[in-house]
Amino acid sequence: MKIMNMSHNIYIHVPFCVKKCQYCAFYSRACANPVWENYAIKVIGEIEHFGKILGAVSVPTVFFGGGTPSLMPTVIFARIMDAIQKNFHLAPDAEITLEANPGTLPTDKLSDFCKIGMNRLSVGVQSFDDDKLKFLGRIHTADDAIKLLDAAMNAGIRVSGDFIYGLPGEDVDSVIQTCRRINDIGISHCSMYELTIEENTPFGKMNLDMPTNENMADMYMAIGANLNMPRYEVSNYATPTQECRHNQNVWDGGAYIGIGDGAAGRIFMDGTWYEELGGGKMFNPISDDTRAVERVITGMRTVRGVLVDNMTEKVINIEFAKSHPDMLRFANNRISATDKGMLVLDDLITKLVK
Repeated sequence: MKIMNMSHNIYIHVPFCVKKCQYCAFYSRACANPVWENYAIKVIGEIEHFGKILGAVSVPTVFFGGGTPSLMPTVIFARIMDAIQKNFHLAPDAEITLEANPGTLPTDKLSDFCKIGMNRLSVGVQSFDDDKLKFLGRIHTADDAIKLLDAAMNAGIRVSGDFIYGLPGEDVDSVIQTCRRINDIGISHCSMYELTIEENTPFGKMNLDMPTNENMADMYMAIGANLNMPRYEVSNYATPTQECRHNQNVWDGGAYIGIGDGAAGRIFMDGTWYEELGGGKMFNPISDDTRAVERVITGMRTVRGVLVDNMTEKVINIEFAKSHPDMLRFANNRISATDKGMLVLDDLITKLVK
């Protein structure tokens, strides 16, 4: 008898950008005129494939990431959403997120996305300083970003902003100014990412004078102290009920399908976990222990921590956790990092996992 499969979140990767940013190591490419028809055919084909092998499982969230999904014609977005509804059970209150870059989403197009079903917009603001935006290789101005945030809030949807801190020359004061500007604008969710220099990026080939680890830690603590919304994950902040449900489900160990080149997923089917890459590049079973370690890694990034259940308790070093109350706390069958623990999270996780 076929086992009923659990609900699956869906991540759809849109790899096209107007311009590749200086820091970007994601799978994306600058493309002035993508062949959207070919893209749609591939994505819909993958959706139909997983609909056949999983059945019409419930889908609580859909996340269009990139790249720059806001470049997508709304008619393509509509076709993809229609394919999801035909092949799965899209929850009535499903969270449908679209990532957008300022300068690529005029108000009329934003309105069309909303009419089709998009109810959460994640805007790549990165900075309110035009000089810093140019340094990062962004195509927009601070004013462009503010106008898009305002338009999205006026449209009545949930709005998030992405920001980057820790650029060369930045200090605690500049981060505090960014936080105050976010508070003034009034968005209810933001992601604050430390600038990380990746190999094979333009920044990776430069000898940039980056802030010290101590300065980065001070900036990190200043964000938590100055934003009007609490941290709920190491880099994410939201007013209560405005957290990104898609990411929360993934961090907490929920199943998710990765659609499109550059996407990754974790499929749960007939009692077995599978590692999956979009475009049909991989579909391999993984052990429960491997999946448990992944859950510890992602769960510990969140303020609520990782759920200790029959799967995760086998890979967690409970004695280490109990012996470091300054770094780790126990509550409601979860282990989470304290503020002090968050500052050394990567090292902490390596010691927490057996």
